[in-house]
Amino acid sequence: MIENDLIESLLNLAFAEDIGDGDHSTLSCIPADKKGKAKLLIKEPGVLAGVEVAKKVFHKFDPDLKIEVFINDGAEVKPGDIAFIVEGKDQSLLQTERTVLNIMQRMSGIATTTRKYVKLLDGLHTRVLDTRKTTPGLRVLEKMAVKIGGGVNHRMGLFDMVMLKDNHVDFAGGIEKAVNKTKAYLKEKGKNLKIEVEVRNLDELRQALAVGGVDRVMFDNFDIPTTKEAVKIVNGQVETESSGGITIDTLRSYAECGVDFISVGALTHSVKGLDMSLKAME
Repeated sequence: MIENDLIESLLNLAFAEDIGDGDHSTLSCIPADKKGKAKLLIKEPGVLAGVEVAKKVFHKFDPDLKIEVFINDGAEVKPGDIAFIVEGKDQSLLQTERTVLNIMQRMSGIATTTRKYVKLLDGLHTRVLDTRKTTPGLRVLEKMAVKIGGGVNHRMGLFDMVMLKDNHVDFAGGIEKAVNKTKAYLKEKGKNLKIEVEVRNLDELRQALAVGGVDRVMFDNFDIPTTKEAVKIVNGQVETESSGGITIDTLRSYAECGVDFISVGALTHSVKGLDMSLKAME
């Protein structure tokens, strides 16, 4: 499974860049056979994410580490909460501490932000989508965090869905040519991928609907009145998505236009990590 392979590669890199030829701070003063416990302490309110990944970190580095989980991914947490306790060799706890915290703080920040957006759409059918605006190498974790926060993954990358953006359309010679070439390509390669087309105005929207074979249209930087008109034109023929410049303040107004999805780059590209620490226990 590609997700597990990506996480495995990510953890190999994380250990390589942090530990290198050895954690000399730990190795110099902590006996190899000394054991202890550490707790994951929450220091800021938010949505917890990354517990399952933390388990992978601990077990990959030292299979003998034992984790007792008290709070699972997706739960809302507050300062003073203890998410889990991990027990085993002190050397292992010290060498995995920063990797676990870096992952969990980042993922929890994304999940917390996503949950805020999702709550704003309460009562509407519109779903919040993430984008490819992710940290290189961390996409699999960041998209996991979006799902934990209640959002929906748009696509993992360029390989699992066709998305014909403005540059594709312009380079291909227009929407009709871009879509027809794409359909021929997918048939030739034996691939069953959904096709989404980004449209910049209502004329392009009509072209995308007329050519056929399109699964979703994205309204790129439409204002709210134009979005309402676009939804009427589509009339349920394909899925609809709004994107471009939509903020947490305008999110619900766009959703009330009737679009199926709203994609928000801010879920992953400009998020503050959730404060937490891994503290030794007496």
